[in-house]
Amino acid sequence: MVSNAIHIDKIDDIKQEKNMVPTHYIWLGAAIVSEVAGSAFLARSEQFSRLVPTALVVVFYGFAFYGLGQALKGLPLAVAYAIWGGLGIVLTALLGVLAFKQRLDFPAIIGIVLIVTGVIVMNLFSKTASH
Repeated sequence: MVSNAIHIDKIDDIKQEKNMVPTHYIWLGAAIVSEVAGSAFLARSEQFSRLVPTALVVVFYGFAFYGLGQALKGLPLAVAYAIWGGLGIVLTALLGVLAFKQRLDFPAIIGIVLIVTGVIVMNLFSKTASH
């Protein structure tokens, strides 16, 4: 009976792997979004002088690192951190432009494009990224 349960669990795992985005990518995505939200509240906290934005910084950053830790169960550190850093930079820059009316000059845009290109190259061509 135990061997049948193990066999069924393995079949369920295989079906889940074929039909869904791997859980570690979901955790990584949630961690990235949480980190960007934490950064937004960091800007609103006025150097930690406002209670509610400061508390939200702690909550969002705490969840971001928890989510990153969960993602590391299925992703190599270098790959997870490259994706985290690359997407975090892009989303934070977009947030700065859209929500805080900040401007990016041409060198900043080129730098962001180079970072994103590096993450793409790492994920498509590096053996480190084979997960």
